[in-house]
Parts: sequence; structure tokens; C-alpha cells
Amino acid sequence: MATLGMSAADRDAIEAFRRDVVEPSMTKLVIIDFWAEWCGPCKALAPMLDKVAAAYADKGVVLAKIDTDKNQFIANQFQIRSIPTVYAMFEGQLVADLTSARAESQLRAMLDQLLRQLPVEAGGADAATGGDAEAELAPLIAMAEQVLAEGDAARACSIFEQLADMAPDHMTVRTGHIRALVADKQLDAAQAALAALPAELAALPDMQRAATALALAREAPAPGALAALEAAVARNPGDMGARLALANGLMATGDHDAAADMLLAMIAENRGWNEGAARQRLLQLFEVVGLEDPWVAAQRRRLSAILFG
Repeated sequence: MATLGMSAADRDAIEAFRRDVVEPSMTKLVIIDFWAEWCGPCKALAPMLDKVAAAYADKGVVLAKIDTDKNQFIANQFQIRSIPTVYAMFEGQLVADLTSARAESQLRAMLDQLLRQLPVEAGGADAATGGDAEAELAPLIAMAEQVLAEGDAARACSIFEQLADMAPDHMTVRTGHIRALVADKQLDAAQAALAALPAELAALPDMQRAATALALAREAPAPGALAALEAAVARNPGDMGARLALANGLMATGDHDAAADMLLAMIAENRGWNEGAARQRLLQLFEVVGLEDPWVAAQRRRLSAILFG
């Protein structure tokens, strides 16, 4: 958020946001609650957010409340269209939309998923405890993820299927299996697995990651289409629509570096274009790669430099 040409009030708001939200998010997971005094649903949601944030404080979770009436500039930067809106931020970048979590159990499940993925600094000794079953599964899940990252989707599918037999309700296993199916081009099977999930599970961050991976796979360009998009952008570099289409194609074909470069350049030039379409697409790419991945951390730093530099 550049401050050149802004009012003193806007500059103060940005400085407060950096101090109270962005800086803590460098090591903690910050829940951002966008609310207003007149908003009944906001007031109804607040006690649950307070309770869960307090319960998760030892795990590195903090709660920040943004009054949209008093901080209109900040709300506009995040394109807040309705309230309550609840986001999670880590390392200066939004990592999840928690707005759909209106029940305590659902919010806890979403936070648990994020805390398993992100290197959040815990505030207490019991923040990273887990049962014996979880400890046994962890190295097997890591092996499956490594196989998938190395490009052996068929073998990854086989490993995740075996893990599913061991722990059929384990969310990380289920989402890993779906992503492996997507990578193995078994798109209908992946779609069926997602469709079979209860609504409250489908909203969890890991499942959203799998759904995003599936959506991107279905958008893979036809043979020759990517070259045509590259030619269109070369002819008219200012055509943001063509550039977004090219970035989408690059994402779908797995060229994450080129897609990120394209999207970051678009954000730097015009972050508000098409209601922030480039930024939203970049966040989808982060989901697919995995929020804990070092590549994503590097790209988040690049994005934060653009948004908050």
C-alpha cells in the first residue's frame, strides 16, 4: 500500500494495519475480522471468534478486528463487499477466507488445517501435540506428497489409497488423494471424491486446494492454444485480458514460475483491474502449490512488497 498522495488519516490507517496485522502475521496466523458497529451478524459472530482465538493463542493465532466504518481505506484495499468478512493472514499475505465458518467446530477445523500447513510460531508448549496415529501417518503422508511432487502421480494415487484404508476420515489424506487423482488425469474420479464430501468438509482449506487444482486441470488449454495466447500478448502487452488468459494457461500446464511472474506484473501495474482478478488467480496458484511450500513463501514476499511496499 503506497502512501504517496494519501490523506494523513489514510496513512495513519495503513501504519496501524502494518503494526497490528501485517507485522504480527510475519510469525503468527492472524484472523482478520472485518466488522461494523451497525452489523448484527458481525456482533453475533464476534463472541465465537473471540473464544476460538483465545483457545488457539498458544498455537500462534491472534485476532485483529477492523471496523470498516473507521477504516474504509483498508476495507477498500481488501475489496470488502459485505460483512462480516473474516480472513486469515500469514507472512503479510491472505492465506484463507474464513467467512463461511459460522460454527465454532468449523472454524477450529479450518484453523487446524492451516496450522498443519504453515510454519506458524506457537505460543505454548502444547501447540503441536498429536496422537500416536497422527505421528505414524505423518511420514507416510510426507512420502506420498514427495512422490506426487516428483511427478509420479500414479504411484502417489496408490500410496494415498493405502493411507485412506488406514485413516478414511483423515482430511490431509483425502485431499492428497484428490490432488493425486487430478495429477494422474483422473478428473472424473477427483470430481466424484469432492462431490461426496459433506459441505462443512468441502469448505476446509485443504479441500479448497484440491478443488482449485481440479478446476485448473479442467482449464488446461488445447494443443496450440498456449502459443496463440503468447502471440496475442506479444502483439498487445497492454491487453490485461489476454495476459490473464495466458497466466491461466501457464498455471494449468504447470509452469508456475511464468504464471506467477505474469500475475505479479499485472498486480503491480493495476491491482484493481477486473476486481483484483490477477491477485485472486495468484492466490489460487498458491493454494494449488501448497501454502507451506518454499516457492509459495517466496512469491508471497514478492506480492507483499507490491501491496505493502
